Order: sequence, then C-alpha cells, then structure tokens
Amino acid sequence: MAIKNLLVLVILLGVLGVSVAHPKGLYLNYYKYRCPDAEAIVRRVTVQYVSHEPSLAAALLRMHFHDCFVRGCDGSILLKYPYNETERYAAPNLSVRGYEVVDAVKSALERKCPGVVSCADVLSLVARDAVIVINGPWWPVPLGRRDGRISRKSEVNLPSPLAGIAALKKKFFDKGLNTKDLVVLSGAHTIGISHCSVIHQGIYNFTGKADSDSSMNPRYVRALKRRCNPADNRTIVMDPRSVKKFDSHYFNMVAQRKGLFKSDRTLLDDPETKSYIYTQVATAGSSFNKDFAHSMVKLGFVEILTGNKGEIRKRCAFVN
Repeated sequence: MAIKNLLVLVILLGVLGVSVAHPKGLYLNYYKYRCPDAEAIVRRVTVQYVSHEPSLAAALLRMHFHDCFVRGCDGSILLKYPYNETERYAAPNLSVRGYEVVDAVKSALERKCPGVVSCADVLSLVARDAVIVINGPWWPVPLGRRDGRISRKSEVNLPSPLAGIAALKKKFFDKGLNTKDLVVLSGAHTIGISHCSVIHQGIYNFTGKADSDSSMNPRYVRALKRRCNPADNRTIVMDPRSVKKFDSHYFNMVAQRKGLFKSDRTLLDDPETKSYIYTQVATAGSSFNKDFAHSMVKLGFVEILTGNKGEIRKRCAFVN
C-alpha cells in the first residue's frame, strides 16, 4: 500500500512539475541542472520519427517492455556486442525495431550534454513520448537510471504470446507487478503489430487435428485465415480499428473473443482480469489511460541500476 501511495504522489507531483525522489533512487527533473533540455530534446526527436511513422510508437513501447523484463530497465536490450550473443539477438527480440530512434535521441543528447543522460532513461522517455504522439496518455518518468554492462541472449525469457493466465501472472509477479498491471499493460496491444507465424498454430492446427483454438471467435478465425495462409508470415495488426491510435478498443476485441494471441484471450480466464476488461468495455475505457500511466510508472522501476552501479554509455549499442 505504501508503494502504491508513493506512485500516486509521483504522478501528482509530475503533473505539477515538482521534483520528488523515489526510494529506489530516481527523481523527477533529475537532469534539471546537468542537462536542463534533456526531456525537450528527447521529445523533439521522438516526435519527428513517430509523426512520420506512427507504427514506431508500438515498436518503442514494446522495446521498453522487453528491456525491463530482462535484467530490469537498464538499456541492455540496446547492446550489440558481443555480436549474436546479446538480448537483441534472442528470438523474441528479432522483430523488435526502433533502435534508430533511440540512437538519434542519444546522439542529440551527447551533442548537448556529453556523458550525462543514460540510454536506460532515454528508452523510458522515448516510450512515453512515442505513445503521446498517437494520442496516448502522459505519465511521469522519474529519471536517474544507469546503463547495464551485461546483456545475454540466454537470459531472455519474456511473457509468451502463447502463455496461459497462470504463467503470465507469475512473470509479472516476479517483476513486482500485479494482476491489474498485467491486464492494463496488455491494453497496449491496441496499437500492436505481429506476424502470421505467431498465430498459425492457433488458427490452423491447435491440437494437431487441423483445428483452431476454441477460445477464438469463429468469425475472427475465418478473417485471420483470409489474412494469413499456412505458409504466410506477413504482418498483422492486433486491433484493426485503432492500430494508429492509442485507446481502449483492445478490451472490446478481447471481450468478443478476438484477442490475437493466447495471452490476450486467456485474460478472460481470470476473475480479476476479466472484470477489468468488461468494466473498460462498459465504460468506454473511462479509467484505462489513468491505469496505464500508473502501471507504466511501476514498470519503469523494475530492477533499475542507480548510484555507482552500471555506467552512462556514450553510445547505446556499446558499453564504454
């Protein structure tokens, strides 16, 4: 309860522009004196990229999530070396994109304030600002993360799109996140884009008998088959109505049993997540933006490095 109350305070003071410390060592307005234009620079570069290519919002939000779930929010997903051995080369991350945005932001910051702003903070801010570009919610981003020096492909064990509710809840609990965070953050799939290969089994051969997943709406299965033939791996949007706009329509899709992934559909298998979904449908997502902001603040604190731990990279793809 104390942590929950503190997060509410962080959000409130962020709105008011007041600096506040978190027990884990992050601060709002952390760069106020050492790089006062840092957040404005991040915002400017991010808006340039995402305005031109709105699908980058989903990509950058996904990158932030994938980073935080492996070794915490330390920018380790950004590292390239040793080649083919770091997190970005793990199977779930091969489709992650948007690195050029982070690199462009970091380059702009290095020109203004060399060696000051961490790549972990850059990624946290870029994810927030990218969502804002497509009409998503704002949330405060306390800063002061340090960059990790270790990135291992073998350690990437993310929540799977094929996972059931019990496995998903454990993944989130292990990171200090709860069941509500799980369903709320799943709502980001409203702007999600995937590939046909991820859903082939669910629509063509779910139990090995040339059948589809019975938890899926049959009309939705037919629509997916028209989009994805058995040998196809084209891209597919998770919420066709709002792929370029951040809103709560994802929950309408899930309530109609039109969740693209098993991890979406299984949210109807838990009383708490199911209740949240139907509440958002009934109220046209009245609390979703506020809830999403709260959960994103929590995500940004997962296993962070502060103080003398880690480093401030000069280039995000390489340790110093």
